[in-house]
Amino acid sequence: MTIPLFSLNVQRFPGSTIHVLWDCGVAVDVWAGSSLRLQKCVHGQADILELMEYLLSRLSVQEMELFLVQAWIIWNQRNKLLHGGKMQDPNTLCRRAVEYLEEYRNSQGNLHADGVGRSVGDVWKPPPNSVFILNFDAAVFVEAKRTGFGAIIQNDKGAVMAAMSAGGPPVSSSEEVELLACRKVVEYATDAGFSELVIEGDNSNVMKALSSSLADRLLLGNVLDDVKHLVYGMHWVNFSCIRRGGNRVAHALAQHARNISEDIFWLEDSPPPALNALYQDSLLL
Repeated sequence: MTIPLFSLNVQRFPGSTIHVLWDCGVAVDVWAGSSLRLQKCVHGQADILELMEYLLSRLSVQEMELFLVQAWIIWNQRNKLLHGGKMQDPNTLCRRAVEYLEEYRNSQGNLHADGVGRSVGDVWKPPPNSVFILNFDAAVFVEAKRTGFGAIIQNDKGAVMAAMSAGGPPVSSSEEVELLACRKVVEYATDAGFSELVIEGDNSNVMKALSSSLADRLLLGNVLDDVKHLVYGMHWVNFSCIRRGGNRVAHALAQHARNISEDIFWLEDSPPPALNALYQDSLLL
């Protein structure tokens, strides 16, 4: 019964941040399954600033970190509902917050700069001014009989504008999974409003086919045509091939799809599964 109530509340209070994150029915259910200290926090604050001041005065640093991750997950869930997605069980959202926080902390303990000194082709580079760069990758999970797609869109300063981690169907070749991934991520970029893009992938055959003006019926021509149709409506697009070492953020997001049941999207937020890769790329800017 909480699912339709949450959907109605999202539509009724679209601009009320504190309502979405703290006071609506499903948000209350999520916090009820969180840490004991968060469960005991009272509601009724006037705005998000007052809520933050209240929590900072009562929670430890670790508990505050959990709150922030959980709030981000609730907001992400709200965005999914607004775009026709399904509501997940509050307990699932609680577990995801704990898992993301653990993954982030583990990645911080393993950060290192072993990539410095690699060849230029292995290094991610930001796009020209006023243009965005979309890096995508795909992964094949043979045992699970499924695939994963990952993508990240960044500006000329390297800031994350959007990202995604999504599941895909089983495939018969590396070219097939890369093309399916490209179609999925270009659809996402189009829906998100990006119209000037450098699109980078690490499969040379696929990127050559996408860059060519000639039809390629041997290489999943229908999917190839879909991608070209999508980019036709953009102002400016350039396809580019990059080595795997320069595409590791998208690779991490594609691998993350192994463990998700629904597609995950981030807007102007660094995706936790790729924080380590983002950090290593930043060392080379």
